[in-house]
Order: sequence, then structure tokens, then C-alpha cells
Amino acid sequence: MAELLGLGRSPGMRRVRRKSQGWQERILQLADAAYHLGRQEMKELCHITAWGQVWTKVLGVWRFPGCRDRGHIALTAANSHREKAPKEKARQPALHQRRQGPTDEAQMAAAAALARLEQKQPRARGPTSQDSIRNQVRKELEAEATVRGSPVAPGTNEVPGPKEEDSTQLPVSGVYFTCPLTGATLRRDQRDTHIKEAILLHFSTNPVAASIMKIHTFNRDQDKVKLAVDTIAKYLDNIHLHPEEEKYQRIKLHNKVFQERITCLEGTQEFFEAIGFQKMLLPVPDQGAEEEFYVLSEAARAQPQNLVQHREQLLAGEPVRAQLDRQLRVFRPSPLASHFNLPGDFFSLTAEELKREQRLRADAVERLSVLRTKAMREKEEQRDLRKYNYTVLRVRLPDGCLLQGTFYARERLSALYEFIRGALQSDWLPFELLASGGQKLVEDENVALNECGLVPSALLTFSWDAAVVEDIRAAGAELDSSILKPELLEAIEQLS
Repeated sequence: MAELLGLGRSPGMRRVRRKSQGWQERILQLADAAYHLGRQEMKELCHITAWGQVWTKVLGVWRFPGCRDRGHIALTAANSHREKAPKEKARQPALHQRRQGPTDEAQMAAAAALARLEQKQPRARGPTSQDSIRNQVRKELEAEATVRGSPVAPGTNEVPGPKEEDSTQLPVSGVYFTCPLTGATLRRDQRDTHIKEAILLHFSTNPVAASIMKIHTFNRDQDKVKLAVDTIAKYLDNIHLHPEEEKYQRIKLHNKVFQERITCLEGTQEFFEAIGFQKMLLPVPDQGAEEEFYVLSEAARAQPQNLVQHREQLLAGEPVRAQLDRQLRVFRPSPLASHFNLPGDFFSLTAEELKREQRLRADAVERLSVLRTKAMREKEEQRDLRKYNYTVLRVRLPDGCLLQGTFYARERLSALYEFIRGALQSDWLPFELLASGGQKLVEDENVALNECGLVPSALLTFSWDAAVVEDIRAAGAELDSSILKPELLEAIEQLS
């Protein structure tokens, strides 16, 4: 067989001999057929044989011109079968069996799969560059704006932001403040700027009061403010006590004490000019040069009582701070009374508040290193509630109506009682407040709202003092059916 195939004693032939006699005979038959038959007959023979891979290899060899030697054809077929042998070995038992056709279930599954593939639409290829992405986004925005009735100007990259919910319709719209100078209602981020503008505008009407407000308000370091105020008061005392001595009527601007304590603060220059001091260049004795001084004018010297009054105003001055707006609201009876949807203003902290919180935590770390009693630990737990700056409190009245207000978390219970009493028609009657869990709140100046657990929100229950109510009824009188003042009931709202 080796001579017939022209393989000799090559290693490839030795491996071929290890194969079964059946496929060797098929190789020889294939070589004879490829040599004696034409190309068309070979194709027909390929369709009726089970050795399709070997036949295909032979047909591939047959395409090359000059390949008419059956030994070459047989060797090529043998090498092809040898390469495929490891994969065909596991499939050889199935080669001798006739392949069964697909079952009915398989045909139905295949038909269903083809139907699904036909229904699927080809996915559009997305944009591949930033310009095309921008164009696509712009088209989508224009289409959406057209539907909403607010067209977007073409050629712009502005993306309209989400539609914000009307905060005025919320039960708690935010934290607001009232300017004590103008009465305007301000947000947290507006209060400082507005107050500074109001103080500057006040210079046109009362420059002395405006300068005092500027000293106490514009300078954050209250220790420096107190030192400057005491120093200025000392200057005015010397003028009042020694009205005839010239040295007390003038102040050297380049004096070290004056520079370190007074000049470095805002508003001090305006105060000296408002009370009658003028800047002048005066010669300095024993130096032969001139320096700048504040010199009290003759008009101010003629009215020393005004200097005393200005001194008292300066010492009694306080920073102008925006007052928290209670945002008093009255709601009808609602099952949502205990539901609070608080905005972020109740949780975010300003820079000053963060510094205060940092100091509190540093103190807490220091206290942890010291042994504490149970009472000390309970007090420390209450201090953890200081992370809230504001709280919203609702008071459920006997008729079911709800009275709502905003408070500082560190305000005393007396502020809450005063707030409720100001809304009652019979404000002289004593009443009681119950927190959640039946905790009775006592009007005490030393207890803060956060120490009672009333942060960041709480629902309280209002009730008249039972003993007083019995006395009134025993006297033959009745309580007013309307608990709140009429003007508040006119603005009653629905809680949503």
C-alpha cells in the first residue's frame, strides 16, 4: 500500500498505518476516483459519501494544475484526515449512522426564532463624534421644547434644567429671615448682603447710628470689636473729663495703639467723622515734621453732651442680624400632620456653623478621656442633637387644626409657648403641650427645643389646662369655640 501511495517508510506513513483498514481503503478509492474521474463526477461522488472533509480536501488539490498523480492526491487526503483525527475520533461512531431529521418540536422552535429575528429592527448606530452627539442632543431638545411650547434657539448648547417644584406650595418651603432695618424677607444666602446694603443706605439719614451698626456688624471678631469700642470710649471719656486740655482733643492716627485696635476695623473711621472729628496735618513737637491727626471740631466741643450720648450708643451697640421668620401657617385637619417634607436648608451648615461644630467635637474628644457619670453621659447624648440648626413644629389644636412655625433648634421652650400664645384668641388661658410618646413639655427658660428631642421636626398636641377649664364651666361659662384668632383662620390652608 505504501508503494501504491508513494509514501515509502516516512513517519507520516507509519502514523497512517495505525489507522483502521477501513479508511485506508477509502483513501485509495478516493485517489483512484480523483485520477480516473472527471471534475463533475467527483462533485457528484462528494454528495453521496459520508467522508465529506476528505472529499473536499481532494477536490481542493484537484484544482491545481499538474496534480494528476494519485499518490499525491492520496497523501494530501491522508494528511488532511490526520489533522482532523483528534476531533473526529469522538464522532466516528456517529459517522456510520444515518442522521435523523429534526423533530416537529425543533422545527416549530426554529420557525419561532426566525419570526422573532424578522421582527427585530436593526439598531441605529449612535453618533461617533462630539459634534454629532451635540447635534443629536440639540435636535432632541428642540423637539421636546416644541412639544412643551418653549422653543430653544437653534445653535445654542444650553440645556434647560429640570422644572423645579413651586416651593411656596410646600408645607415647609425653606428657612427665611426678616431684615430688622427694611422688613424684607430674605433667604439664608441673601441676609448678610442685604443687611450690609441697608446699613450703608442708613448713613444718609443717621451717620452716627449707621457707623455704630457697621462696627458691630461688619467685623466678625467680637473680641476685637469690644477692645476697639472700649478704647474709643476711653478717648471720649478723656474729652468729657478734660474739656480744656488740647492734647485730649486730638488723636494721632499713626499711634501704635490706635492702629492696632481701631484703624483695622471697619466703621471706625466713619464713626469719628460722624461725631465731629476732622483729619488734619499738624506739626509734631521736637520732630520738625507734620503728621495726620483726628481733631475735634469746634461745633462738637460746644456740645459735649452729644459726645456722652454717642459714647453710650457705641457701648450699647449690637450686631444687626436677620431675624428668623416664623412662617406662621394654619392648616385644616389632615392625616398628614406628622409627615414633614423638609428642604435642604434645615440640614446644610454655613462656614461659621461648621467651625462651631468642629469646636464642639474637639470638646467631646477631650471629655471622652475623662471618666463620666451617668448624668454626664445623658447630657452628652442630648448635645448630639446640636447638628440641627432649625426645626419645624406643628401644634395640633383641640379642633384638629394645625398651627405651624419655624424655630432655631437651640431656642428655649418659652419661645414656643410665646409663639402659640400669640396665635390664640384667649391668650390668657393656660395650656399644656404633649410631645410624641405622651411627654409633657414644661415652660422652662433653661430647656432648649433640641434638648427635648424636637428637631428637626415634631408634632405636638395642644390642650387647655384641665383644672382651669373645670373652673370656667363651674362658673357657668364656656370656652370660645374658635381657638385661633380670626385673621389666622381666614388664611387657613390645606395640608398636602
